[in-house]
Amino acid sequence: MTKLSVNINKIATLRNSRGGDVPNLLKVAKDIEEFGAQGITIHPRPDERHIRYQDARDLKNIVTTEYNIEGNPIKSFMDLVLEVKPTQVTLVPDAVDAITSNAGWNTIKHQSFLQEVIKEFQENNIRTSIFIDTDLKLIEAAAKTGADRIELYTEDFATQFDLGNKEIVNSYADAAVLAHDLGLGINAGHDLSLDNIKFFKQNIPNLAEVSIGHALIAESLYLGLENVVNMYLHKLQ
Repeated sequence: MTKLSVNINKIATLRNSRGGDVPNLLKVAKDIEEFGAQGITIHPRPDERHIRYQDARDLKNIVTTEYNIEGNPIKSFMDLVLEVKPTQVTLVPDAVDAITSNAGWNTIKHQSFLQEVIKEFQENNIRTSIFIDTDLKLIEAAAKTGADRIELYTEDFATQFDLGNKEIVNSYADAAVLAHDLGLGINAGHDLSLDNIKFFKQNIPNLAEVSIGHALIAESLYLGLENVVNMYLHKLQ
């Protein structure tokens, strides 16, 4: 079964919009685990506009499943991850002012940089994953960085799926097959939803984990958080 890691950035956004501590991020993380999710994901940004660096520290004592921290490996982010020591760090090449993640790594151009970053994380027993597009040359280069996994950037899949183009999944399947052959684990995330997750799961071999936040929280406004978490778990079986 593919694991579900729930990104709780949007919970932090809601909390920050009014100040104070409602909703309580730590309680929501604990509840999501109790509802059955196998992981919690956060993506702290330098401006701390949703997840704060202190949240990352506080969650370390709360999360009992897999703890995944995403972000661009600038010094402050690396220092945070090395302090917290989550289960997994997902490297994302975000611009500081990006609204959300909008591109995967060029693992050819940035190979030596990624090798250095990944080596430091792995020396601290932190599993590493690279956020990446489906270009097979980039997948090959990702394997040379020493990363443990890749996370397929699925925005294009979600967009094309909504337009009725289900053939788009083939490029993701090809990338997953190559990654597996090269010894990389396969994660996926970005714009996956209840509408497309089952189709994606059925067509991507060796899919270890999906990270879902925006859609899951939006769907929960109508259907309830516990119900939605279990709906995802059912579709990922």
